Amino acid sequence: MALSCGIVGLPNVGKSTLFNALSGAQAAVANYPFCTIEPNRGMVPVPDDRLKRLWARTGSPKMVPATVNFVDIAGLVKGASRGEGLGNAFLGQIRQVDAIVHVVRCFEDENVAHVEGQVYPQRDIGIVQTELLLKDYDTAQRAAEKAARSAKSGAKVLREQASFYASLATHLGTGRLARDWDAKTDQEHAWIRRLQLLSSRPVLYAANVAEETLPHGGPMVDVVQRVAAQEGAPCVVVSAEFESQLLELESDERMEFLQVAGLARPGLERLVQAAYNLLELITFFTRGPKETRAWTVQRGTRAPSAAGRIHTDFERGFICAEVTSVESYIRYGSDAAIWSAGAMRLEGKDYSVQDGDVIHFRFNV
Repeated sequence: MALSCGIVGLPNVGKSTLFNALSGAQAAVANYPFCTIEPNRGMVPVPDDRLKRLWARTGSPKMVPATVNFVDIAGLVKGASRGEGLGNAFLGQIRQVDAIVHVVRCFEDENVAHVEGQVYPQRDIGIVQTELLLKDYDTAQRAAEKAARSAKSGAKVLREQASFYASLATHLGTGRLARDWDAKTDQEHAWIRRLQLLSSRPVLYAANVAEETLPHGGPMVDVVQRVAAQEGAPCVVVSAEFESQLLELESDERMEFLQVAGLARPGLERLVQAAYNLLELITFFTRGPKETRAWTVQRGTRAPSAAGRIHTDFERGFICAEVTSVESYIRYGSDAAIWSAGAMRLEGKDYSVQDGDVIHFRFNV
């Protein structure tokens, strides 16, 4: 699946540290703005206990998890929409991702400079949002002006497009996000998609806290959670430094480390799962003599398209899908037992794959 989440925020908020912990990569980390210039990219496995239990039941030699793509994008500063800092590059990189993980600094550290001097999460969030909105406002205005010039030919659809873009620019100019704009028709949805507006991307807030403030993070996290709630966005509390240390430990030490911090599971796992949900992705499973595998599709994907994720021949020659739930497979352990229990069914081309389905596709070559 090519869908990706861009990790964004002000400089020195912990984006690259978080990215390194997520991906196992070694993106540069330093105490100065614009340490990240070219975006770093990483494919991160999605934690899923269902896959582990299914794999244990099938006995296949290999287990392959689903993944989410993360992109570590250069830090943004005030004035980015006018080209300040790495503004143009930063904003262009955001256009290439499908969702945003907005890292907000929620810790004080005199050894880590803050680009605005002091840490104020609400102001910091506002800086990023304002720059995205200013760029979107400029984009919508330019589109409205271009459509208005074209509308002089008298074509009704061009006049409607010009009016639509002008109204959208007004909406953005009042400080409201593109994802809050109510496009009413398929044509309007197409017009707004064409602009690739930055504030149209769904957002997940990652409140990056000091290790000693885990698990809740303190008053600064409360601010981020209030902002997220107002936007209807998810918020995950995570300590990038803590997660980096956690990855260096053995499994039993890791569990003890988590317990001391008051955590049931790593923040990275919660972050990856939240990003997966934000992209409206679901997981189906396949099993065979060579591997047990988790596959990623968007919610609402039909069975033939899901088959095409495995191989294009499966989609072209699709006949039907043998479907059971992962829990049924774990319970009964074989196709014969599942059929006998009435827990297997045949689904056709119109079937929408559900999260947790275990599927065997029948197809003609």
